[in-house]
Amino acid sequence: MAKLVSKTYGEALFELAIEENKLDDFLEEAQLVLKLIDENPDFSKLMNHPRIDMEEKVKVVENVFGSNLSKEITGLLRLIVQKDRYGEVEEILGWFIRQVKQEKGIGEAFVTSAAPLSDAQKKQIEDRLLATTSYKEMEMHFEVDEALIGGLRIRIKDRVVDSSIQSRLADMKNELMKIQLAQ
Repeated sequence: MAKLVSKTYGEALFELAIEENKLDDFLEEAQLVLKLIDENPDFSKLMNHPRIDMEEKVKVVENVFGSNLSKEITGLLRLIVQKDRYGEVEEILGWFIRQVKQEKGIGEAFVTSAAPLSDAQKKQIEDRLLATTSYKEMEMHFEVDEALIGGLRIRIKDRVVDSSIQSRLADMKNELMKIQLAQ
């Protein structure tokens, strides 16, 4: 049900952004709202508190966001609160952000390496991903996991390319187990 709600509200915002030619503006504001929610867990506690009535929550939304965000984004947040869907605001804005990125040809890659990568190596990986995908731009997220031993693990959406030594060792172990069982 949450996916349907997030898609419905997110799609409405996306269509409005295209109609108003404000994709970039709304994207920036949606990311700002998510950042605020992430950095202020007490705000979500307040917005989800059962003893605070709807009108008070709407006033809080208008006071916090009204002067900082567009009337469209503030209106969406007000509507989400009025419909008692604040618990799904992150999914709604997340759906919208993914749609905007897809529309603009922006991919998001999560790269895990066994050791820190130099800026030149990071750039080389980004260039290679841009050359081998249909994306025009790539948001890169780098992480170090020494358990990989060597190599890289790259995830884009639900696709994973794993060239780590850790995964190669696991594959060899599985092959050896099959040989042992066959005898």
